[in-house]
Amino acid sequence: MRTRQCLNIHATPVQVQYLGQPTETSPLCTQHLHINHPLKGCQSPTSPIPSQRSSASRMALPEPSKYSQGSVLGSVNPDLASERQTASFSVEKLTVWLDGGEEHTQRRRAVVGRSATHTVVFAQLYINGKCYGVHPFIVQIRSLRDHSLCPGITAGDIGPKMNFENVDNGYLMLQNVRVPRENMLNKFCEVQPDGTYVRQGSQKINYFTMTTVRISLISDEVIIPLMKACTIAIRYSVVRRQSKLKPGEQEAKILDYQTQQEKLLPQLATAYAFHFINDYLQELFNRVYGEIRKKNFNTLPELHAFSSGFKAMVTQYSTSAVQICLQACGGHGYSSLSGLPSLYTRIIASCIYEGENTILLLQTARFLIKCFRAASAGQPVPPSVTYLAAVKPGKCPAKNKWEFLSPDIYTEAYQHMAARLVSSTAAKLQDLIQSGVKKHDAWNQCTVQLAQAAKAHCHYITVKNFAETVEKLKTEAGIQKIMKHLCDLFALHGIFSNAGVFLHDGYVSGAQMDMITASYLDLLAVIRKDAVPLVDAFDFTDKSLNSALGSYDGQVYQRLYEWAQKSPTNKQMSPAYERYLKPLLHNTQSKL
Repeated sequence: MRTRQCLNIHATPVQVQYLGQPTETSPLCTQHLHINHPLKGCQSPTSPIPSQRSSASRMALPEPSKYSQGSVLGSVNPDLASERQTASFSVEKLTVWLDGGEEHTQRRRAVVGRSATHTVVFAQLYINGKCYGVHPFIVQIRSLRDHSLCPGITAGDIGPKMNFENVDNGYLMLQNVRVPRENMLNKFCEVQPDGTYVRQGSQKINYFTMTTVRISLISDEVIIPLMKACTIAIRYSVVRRQSKLKPGEQEAKILDYQTQQEKLLPQLATAYAFHFINDYLQELFNRVYGEIRKKNFNTLPELHAFSSGFKAMVTQYSTSAVQICLQACGGHGYSSLSGLPSLYTRIIASCIYEGENTILLLQTARFLIKCFRAASAGQPVPPSVTYLAAVKPGKCPAKNKWEFLSPDIYTEAYQHMAARLVSSTAAKLQDLIQSGVKKHDAWNQCTVQLAQAAKAHCHYITVKNFAETVEKLKTEAGIQKIMKHLCDLFALHGIFSNAGVFLHDGYVSGAQMDMITASYLDLLAVIRKDAVPLVDAFDFTDKSLNSALGSYDGQVYQRLYEWAQKSPTNKQMSPAYERYLKPLLHNTQSKL
């Protein structure tokens, strides 16, 4: 097994003891930490090493020459070409804006993979029998001379998986492994030469690495596959024609059917919404890290809660979205040549690694319940959760379907829904405890509603952030208009798909839900006109998409045929013929 650099192995069963002076067997180390308990069944993260690109630099300006894959296909499908001619905005400007500026657009390209001989082990630190909690340690596991395992190290691959067969996910056991004291990562905690333990700030800083990784994987391992799936499915849907919408006309593009629009366009809006929430998380991370460097750890709990909740929500919604894109392409979507199956099996793993989603939602819920109680007591809380201090019954003021296109109207609806779910769950939790139920049992009896409240909070923040991002685009009128449509669609799709939680306490009435449905369906036809330019703005090369259905030129059927011919099964006669079919077909003896 080749171990990847900076591999986080969560090793709470492992204990690290401070041993003081070096032994004869390790004269080069001045002082040592001794890992003396085996790590059993621990697994490395399933995601590849995040690229070194910034969150904003994921796309590039369109360059027609880069879309060639060496195929003899030279022309662009006329249906796809006509979609690009009617764009209501500049695709190039939108790409640059999504990238965060032209400099970022020009910068990103290569991703470098590495092999490593060391790993980072997260282990319990013991000094003189006292446990100081989980800390990270750099541990060499392979020889630098011949790559063999070091003494006391047992490692191997865990076996086949749904995907990531090129990524080593392994087991690792450590028995009596000595580690230099200096190998403990000590930006905020350290063991001094005399064995004294020194910590700066909160103990929770030890989990900062996991928070960092969760934020990075949202961009590279989740949002990018979602964008690719939308690109493939939408391009295919304007090339694929089936049945007639009107008698006497040619068969219609399947994207002209409202049902196909309702499948794909909300997923496109979701891709943009998650792109912007990723920028929000990056800004939050930079702000919190700046405070941490000043030895201020007060904002760390908010970052931990947000990275946990958004990792869970974004991966769950994106996995569902990629599956919808695959199914929307019919039988061709199921073909590996579409590129969609590999995207699906890749993105579904993101719901599990770096924290299983249910556990992460409960981490967010714990933060929300704590903030709700603080806000109710008049204590200060982070700005992102101040809305919890004003939980009160109310009614949605919208009087017609057009008013539901106001960001203020639907953002307020999401805020009310999130606040109600947090407050009602907190009340249930408190009632159970006051009735004599132990705290941990009361918490377990509320976990379904706690997870629902955490998702509602994250959904609210996503809608609010999308609306605020659009508001800042006043200088780019063309882009702002289409982004406003996407924001409206994302928000109304969420209400349409989760009608129960908005209708529950009467904040939205049945008549208003009909208005929401009408506005939601109207938006599908509006965004349909710009669907192809909107995915073109993601600016994936054909090589990156690796899809016969989603290529820039739209030559779907020619490319499917060309790629199918390269399959080994189409280059040789079936071995079953000589063994089974030939004797059967050429046997002239009577069966009587």
